[in-house]
Amino acid sequence: MSLSAQAQEKKANVVVIGTGGTIAGAGASSVNTAAYQSAVVPVDKIIAAVPEISKIANVRGEQIFQIGSESFNDERLLKLGKRVSELLKQNDVDGIVITHGTDTIEETAYFLNLTLKSTKPVVVVGSMRPGTALGADGALNLYDAVLVASSKDAAGKGTLVVMNDEIHSGRDVTKTNSFKVETFRSPYGPLGYVVEGKLMFYRLPARPHTTQTEFDIDKINSLPRVDIAYN
Repeated sequence: MSLSAQAQEKKANVVVIGTGGTIAGAGASSVNTAAYQSAVVPVDKIIAAVPEISKIANVRGEQIFQIGSESFNDERLLKLGKRVSELLKQNDVDGIVITHGTDTIEETAYFLNLTLKSTKPVVVVGSMRPGTALGADGALNLYDAVLVASSKDAAGKGTLVVMNDEIHSGRDVTKTNSFKVETFRSPYGPLGYVVEGKLMFYRLPARPHTTQTEFDIDKINSLPRVDIAYN
């Protein structure tokens, strides 16, 4: 076996699942950071725009949706969860990255955190600015997400959200601002950070997740309707 082939074998195999969102968006000009069209760039093109990813993992893309995350519903959430579960069962898959719109990224991450039955890393990632904007954050966010998903240090920590160099638990994280790149916050702080291509974890999630919960995505075919009465 050649040295290059051995190097490829040593790298983790990560599947990047595209669902759309701002990370797949484009604006009319480079100064459009809030006015743009989301979910127009396919996931393979998003991956190709960050060639540095190939140095840290063997990555392949899979487009499951091409929507703004405000269009997620029960059916799409279940379809995504079941596909992620299928991939996690494959021996040639070491981790999953899901590109997602930020409006409902916390809901999807929390759902997967409760229902996936695997210790392999699952990372949900998005961006606050489209790739066409000055100061676009999607490329670095994606690089960091693949780095986390390919790391054994991220295994067994539940579904994670990686944004703005921070690693958050899918249980805790929430969006706090409609346009700032540092919008995602956790009440107990992030689990860790990504700095210059290195992972640094500072705390562990204590609440039950993934293999520790009573929920199993493979056995869930519908979700109960819960109405909210605003007062």
